[in-house]
Amino acid sequence: MKTVTTAGEGVQPGGLSPGGYWQDRPVLITGATGLVGSWLTRRLREAAADVVCLVRDWVPQSELVRSRVLEQVKVVRGDVRDRDTIERALGEYEIDTVFHLAAQTIVGIANRNPVSTFESNIQGTWNLLEACRRSPGVRSIVVASSDKAYGEQDQLPYSEDAPLAGRHPYDVSKSCADLIAHTYAETYGLPVTVTRCGNFYGGGDLNWNRIVPGTIRSILRGERPAIRSDGHFVRDYFYVEDGAAAYMLLAEKLHSREDLRGLAFNFSNETQVTVLELAGRILRAMDSDLKPVVLNQASHEIRRQYLSAERARRLLQWSPLFTLEEGLGRTIAWYRELLAVNLAEAAPRDADAVGAVY
Repeated sequence: MKTVTTAGEGVQPGGLSPGGYWQDRPVLITGATGLVGSWLTRRLREAAADVVCLVRDWVPQSELVRSRVLEQVKVVRGDVRDRDTIERALGEYEIDTVFHLAAQTIVGIANRNPVSTFESNIQGTWNLLEACRRSPGVRSIVVASSDKAYGEQDQLPYSEDAPLAGRHPYDVSKSCADLIAHTYAETYGLPVTVTRCGNFYGGGDLNWNRIVPGTIRSILRGERPAIRSDGHFVRDYFYVEDGAAAYMLLAEKLHSREDLRGLAFNFSNETQVTVLELAGRILRAMDSDLKPVVLNQASHEIRRQYLSAERARRLLQWSPLFTLEEGLGRTIAWYRELLAVNLAEAAPRDADAVGAVY
């Protein structure tokens, strides 16, 4: 595991400044019970930050709850679509740094329910930023966008200068939120930056229709993992603990560097694999001889999408902490513990049993 350089004095393995920048700093996280939010909250608490989490739904299986980190933070119950609640939290807890991660993140749900996705992802973003604009104590804001904000492009890998050209509901919601963040930086001088990452994976992802948790769970049950697409879609897969570290690094740098305001940053380990290749890596890591079943049912999804992280390396001196193999190993271990089953104990019901598809 590598060491990340931060803007604070001194560095610990994993990129945390000992006793320095984050200690006692008031931080608000939206979407804290989600995949990235849970690990970001844990990491900020390890750095002694004073964390406030905006939580809409109670998710007992969330890593934030399971790890008991939730017991170490302040919780505001509310929705990102409610600006009054956000503004109250920013003011009453004297928030200095904001991480906006709350979003509806499932492509299939966005296709079926576009309005709820637009409300959460677009309205939620302008509510958050407007509340920050009205709260002078806020000095650093990181808005989590996505590589999906680029839409489908001919030139790969995507750089941050590529146009935002989402066409389908989820992609459009991220394109719009991204542009709104840029507007608040340019028009109002708000200290906001945007992150665009590939497909996050890691322990704590409870959306079983995603390739990594779905494949691991199927293998542990002795079932053939199901692949919704034709298996040849190409993606970046970005480990969640790398994402949490990158968000913290960016927020810390933004605090002292006005030249970063309004910029977007791709974060990626720049390893591109197909869905079938990723499933194969998981199967090998778990010593399984099961074969995936390819359903070829995906629709309104981009076939090839991966990122250049050159800007983050150059301007932030950033590099990933984990390789894809290391991240998958840690992820598999997390799900083994969650599901309390060993591969040897999970005999298949029959040779052709297929994991659940949602």
